[in-house]
Amino acid sequence: MAHLGKEMTEAEIDAHVAVVIPCFRAARSIGDVVASVPTYVKTIVCVNDCSDDNMQEVLDEIAGFDARVKVVSHVKNKGVGGATVTGYLRALNEGAEILVKIDADGQMDPDFIAPLIAPILEGDADYTKGNRFFDLEELRCMPTVRLVGNAGLSLMTKMTTGYWDLFDPTNGFTALHANVARVLPLKKLHQRYFFESDLLFRLSTVRARIVDVPMAPIYGDEVSNMSAVKTLLSFPFLHGRNLFKRIVYNYILRGFSAASLSLIVGLPMILFGLIFGIDAWVEGARTDTPATAGTVMLSAVPLLVGFQLVLNFLQHDVASVPGRAIHKRVARLSALKSARAPEAEITDLAASRSAASEKKRA
Repeated sequence: MAHLGKEMTEAEIDAHVAVVIPCFRAARSIGDVVASVPTYVKTIVCVNDCSDDNMQEVLDEIAGFDARVKVVSHVKNKGVGGATVTGYLRALNEGAEILVKIDADGQMDPDFIAPLIAPILEGDADYTKGNRFFDLEELRCMPTVRLVGNAGLSLMTKMTTGYWDLFDPTNGFTALHANVARVLPLKKLHQRYFFESDLLFRLSTVRARIVDVPMAPIYGDEVSNMSAVKTLLSFPFLHGRNLFKRIVYNYILRGFSAASLSLIVGLPMILFGLIFGIDAWVEGARTDTPATAGTVMLSAVPLLVGFQLVLNFLQHDVASVPGRAIHKRVARLSALKSARAPEAEITDLAASRSAASEKKRA
């Protein structure tokens, strides 16, 4: 395997690497972003997510100069997640083997694509993502609000996905093997800013191997379109929903084990201990009667035993982070799904492009 460094030449990578760029209100920066994509990238899919600036004209001009650029236009804004999925589907149609997603605002250095895809090319990962928290010195340039927010989101994402070794879950600089992309329910992914976390959850349901790759953060004058209030209100609910789904999928439907039993028994015991104890305490306070030793034990023992069982489950969950890449094992299933029919999805893309062209002519 050739060294995957910054000076990598096109000849050193024989895989079809495609870069997907969701484009919204970034007409001023998209040209520089596309121009800086390395030559070993064979396809660049730019998805105009119904941007309200002159994005379409800029993308059409860029595509005229760079044959790698494929432009797909939405007639209705779908959000960063929806645009990324559209880009994934077009890249798969182009025969891509590795799907790299970067943003259009210039905050991601395309030179990082080489180290990002290296673990996938070497067979060590199915999905890789940047981690801006690796170098403590680099964190000084990260805004404090974003630093604290990412720490909290990282903890929630670890619990939701079971990838306890990952950090910086909202990092949008990612790479995904095409075989794994084809076995994921891409159409079910969240279409807005929860997309990255939701994709991690979906990857956990197929036990894909994920690797964090250290990267340096880049911050300019760009203003994020993500609302902090909406994030605080919606993300905890979405994480809770995915946590419930993961436990049902991985510990009941697909792999019932001693850890499953620990959780099923432990949670009701904790609930019983808390309810019984609180009820006994309220009744004792109302009647001014101290609780008997038996009453205390009947509350404390289920609580302690249940807590221990849940800890056993967590210990098993932390220890069972996927350690092997699956993209070779799912290659046959991926080929079968590819042959069967992203026909509806391909039709959607064609209709989207056709509608955009008609709108432009009008």
